[in-house]
Amino acid sequence: MAVTTRYDPHGVEAEFEPGSRGRVLCNALGIIRVRDMQLAESQALCLAQRQAIDTFSDDHRFTAEDIRSLHRMWLGPIYPWAGEYRSVNIGKGGFQFAGAHLIPGLMSKLERGVLARFTPCQEPEVAEALAAVHAELILIHPFRDGNGRLARLLALLMGLQAGLPPLDFSPLDGRGKKRYIAAIHAAMGRDYRPLATVFERIIERTRKRAASSR
Repeated sequence: MAVTTRYDPHGVEAEFEPGSRGRVLCNALGIIRVRDMQLAESQALCLAQRQAIDTFSDDHRFTAEDIRSLHRMWLGPIYPWAGEYRSVNIGKGGFQFAGAHLIPGLMSKLERGVLARFTPCQEPEVAEALAAVHAELILIHPFRDGNGRLARLLALLMGLQAGLPPLDFSPLDGRGKKRYIAAIHAAMGRDYRPLATVFERIIERTRKRAASSR
């Protein structure tokens, strides 16, 4: 059986690390095993999260350039294209994300729209704000890889602006993943309510975890 990857792009960003059997993208660390790359990306994300918390204030209004900076902050030590909008068309699970040629315009629209409206993030409409920004960023999928985790990082930073502890995304595990995917599909029609419900569960879980650790 042929090995398939999460995406099926074409072009320079589709190149894989020699010796990885087409499973690991070309990277600055020479990593060829999927498990090793997952670990490297996870460790880099932890470092980027701490750096981002120190970088962005509670009253900061996020921009498209901030999102590029966050991606570069995280994956810059690993991939040469970190922080650059993808130049290839990609899909996942039979769903095609925005065409690569549309990304600059869509990100500008994101900045003028939901980012301007919902950041800095404030009570009482935190779940609605997180849902709108998260959904639009996911649907654009501006980067070659790491879009979902980057969107979670941005949600975490927005949650901190609203006075929440770092968000606990465990409600997206297991059966929660199906609810999340269905909510993203609903957001294609600008219906953010299902995703807001998902974020309400995340916020509830976050607050319970914070209370139990006191």
